[in-house]
Amino acid sequence: MSITYYDFKNLSKESQYELVSAKGVVISETYKEKLKFVLYKVSSFSVEIVYNVTNGKIEGLNVFHNNGACDKYCD
Repeated sequence: MSITYYDFKNLSKESQYELVSAKGVVISETYKEKLKFVLYKVSSFSVEIVYNVTNGKIEGLNVFHNNGACDKYCD
């Protein structure tokens, strides 16, 4: 799958969630109180989705340019 950072940012939030769920590769998961932070590799960038583990809802989504650090560990 190949999508650019900017094309991804231009998708609706719903489409972003769907694409990450379908095509993203989990890099790491972290829990903090009632939140679960899941970092995904998507194409040449990373996406973090924050889930509320109490109610099962998505609390937020953050998109990050990869600056080379992930290239070493994420392939």
